[in-house]
Amino acid sequence: MPTPPATGPLVTRDTVAAQLRLLGVESGEILLAHSSLSSLGWVNGGAVAVVQGVLDALGPRGTLVVPTQTGDQSDPAVWANPPVPEEWWGHIRATMPPYDPLITPTRGVGVVPETLRTWPGALRSAHPQTSFAAVGPQALEITEGHAPDCRLGERSPLARLEERGARVLLLGAGYDACTSFHLAEYRIPAPRVEVGRPAPGGGWETVVEVSITSDRFDELGHDFERDRPVLRGKVGAAAARLFPVADAVAYAERWLPLHRPRAQEFRHPRA
Repeated sequence: MPTPPATGPLVTRDTVAAQLRLLGVESGEILLAHSSLSSLGWVNGGAVAVVQGVLDALGPRGTLVVPTQTGDQSDPAVWANPPVPEEWWGHIRATMPPYDPLITPTRGVGVVPETLRTWPGALRSAHPQTSFAAVGPQALEITEGHAPDCRLGERSPLARLEERGARVLLLGAGYDACTSFHLAEYRIPAPRVEVGRPAPGGGWETVVEVSITSDRFDELGHDFERDRPVLRGKVGAAAARLFPVADAVAYAERWLPLHRPRAQEFRHPRA
């Protein structure tokens, strides 16, 4: 049976750059991008062309930031997609390679972040589970100082992005992927949770962290877009949205306690 022809639209590096400029992306700004390559259409050059196109739109003074999370650097006891047998847990903890920002691959955030992670000149933050990578003149200031006990809070790149007036680009991704909303979770009452992971020097460590969840972020995003200015457009076949990190955080700080209140007590990570 013949292979069906590719479906469009045909998207190139120039397409991405031109349509991002039409959306409102400005030369020299900082973008925190969440993306879905498959939503764009048939991209000539794949993720490389997408990264090139975004960097073209930003120009040499702009900085591109992406989440490069590594959720598998975690306790196998909480894995669910897929789970592993309980009798494996101890051996997995004892032998899991520790996070290395240069070689540890991303997980669950798409091929565009994985591409930017290895881009010439890319820098990556030090948190073993919720790192960010950046390319551009402000990459160092954004990625440095990511505290090992602060996944997405005040001592993470999210706070640096907020301070520097960065904007969020949702490129075929929904509000459930909007990491900026998590910064608000550190500023409102939230439970704490134990987080296990391989220690940098070997062995296993556990830290107590703010419990974060993207539950109901899609609803939060719907209300945010209704109430706040969000630039909307298309890049290829993908819906694209552009808005300030600071606006998203401030709105979430008000919305979450009203619509998704959470107790402040300590919770076991499996709760």
